Amino acid sequence: MPDTNTDPAQFWNQHYGTNQKTWGGRANPLLVEVAGPLAPKDALDLGCGGGGDALWLARQGWRVTAVDISTTAVERVRARAVEEGLGDLVTTEAHDLARSFPAGTFDLVSAQYFHTPFTLPRAEVLRTAAQALAPGGLLLVVDHGSTAPWSWNRHEHTHHATPREVAAELDLDPAQWSVERADAPEREATGPDGETALVTDHVLVVRRQ
Repeated sequence: MPDTNTDPAQFWNQHYGTNQKTWGGRANPLLVEVAGPLAPKDALDLGCGGGGDALWLARQGWRVTAVDISTTAVERVRARAVEEGLGDLVTTEAHDLARSFPAGTFDLVSAQYFHTPFTLPRAEVLRTAAQALAPGGLLLVVDHGSTAPWSWNRHEHTHHATPREVAAELDLDPAQWSVERADAPEREATGPDGETALVTDHVLVVRRQ
């Protein structure tokens, strides 16, 4: 686990600048499951990291805004989008989401494993994301429901907030937002060094009315 006194942007820039085994080679499976049947419109990828989700969405025809605190990460995602001929579909922005949020409205906001060892007003950020949805738009939040062997957060008594707990933290007006999915599927996951393990995901899908 990193020293939490470290500057978060500096930490993540170093991570993406030195770690060649990024997570950006593939899309997260629950994003594929949820977004696959949708008509491609405008999407926001919160904490885009290596860009696997943003690039997958763009390949499906989505116009994607990919944001991360790391300027190194967003520069790499932008370069990969241009290399793949997706430059017109992918916009990258560096944001410390504790302080700023991308402008615009979106038909899909994806927050995949939106966790950090640093201080972050996560519920506030996700509430802002819900408010940035266009009518009928979806907020997809996928969290860790178990601790993988390769996780940096392997404390014995770690509490993995359930989807319903996350929804309660967001405290959204049920007249404007409805919970469409809140479950905990299991899957076999692959770690950064190729190891595999059975993990649980916590999935929350919220729709703006």
